[in-house]
Amino acid sequence: MNGIQRVVFDSSTLVSATLRMGSTPNRALLRAFRDCEVCASIETLAELEEVLGRDQLDRYVNREQRQKFFANLRRNVLLFDVQVATAEAVDPPCRDPADQPFLALAMTVEAHMIVSSDKDLLVMSPWRGIPILNPAEFLARFEAEFPD
Repeated sequence: MNGIQRVVFDSSTLVSATLRMGSTPNRALLRAFRDCEVCASIETLAELEEVLGRDQLDRYVNREQRQKFFANLRRNVLLFDVQVATAEAVDPPCRDPADQPFLALAMTVEAHMIVSSDKDLLVMSPWRGIPILNPAEFLARFEAEFPD
């Protein structure tokens, strides 16, 4: 891989990264912040914030810690404005319409990869030439290319 890679993380991976420090999704996110440009949109961040605010997550990580994680993430991502028309033009679309904003973001930022734990996205790989990797695959790729 040459140059800085642009990466999109979906909400399922980011929620897992929030709930379990040291987990594969958490390590993948930390590696991405170190070696890549992590990209987000207003829509993808809004979805993540809504999910992280759910009461049922309290049994894993308290709300304050989840809010701190989100604030830190928000400060460190590259934020892009993805137009509604772009999201509507995603082709081929995902079988889960809730995943369309991640594809629209990847298309807008010309992402090098999407990191996802969502089967609806993973089965689409590669989407428009963009690999969709689970967190373990992402880590393996970067550890092979850029060993510590």
